Amino acid sequence: MSKASPQNLKNHVRFDPQFHAVLFSVLVANLVVAVIYLVRHPHFLTAWMVLLSIVVFIPVFKLRLYPLKVQDRVIRLEERLRLQALAPAEWAAQLYRLSEDQLIALRFAADGEVVELAKQALEQNLSRKQIKERIKEWRPDEWRV
Repeated sequence: MSKASPQNLKNHVRFDPQFHAVLFSVLVANLVVAVIYLVRHPHFLTAWMVLLSIVVFIPVFKLRLYPLKVQDRVIRLEERLRLQALAPAEWAAQLYRLSEDQLIALRFAADGEVVELAKQALEQNLSRKQIKERIKEWRPDEWRV
């Protein structure tokens, strides 16, 4: 079996077919069916079904967002620890000035360039995307949710 291509800026976004395609498609189809049924058969119960079809989106999105938020907190901690180990001691106080977005983007930078990119991120207030675009040696993150 051939190995997947190495992770980089263009292909690092995670797509979960069961969640992003199947579940979301079924929820949208259910909402469409409920609305069509309401239009054809206006009644309190059919309106209630449309409301329920809309409300069910909330827990589904929350189920996706909660683990991502926890993952971001872990990444923030990992990157601060990595930068403490790699950066000069006098730079340690600067680590806490990096934003969550900056730390999350820095996780893709190899050890040899992460300190310099972190300095650039602070000095130039780089966004997550700008940091990722400057990475020369991509460090894949295969453990993402």
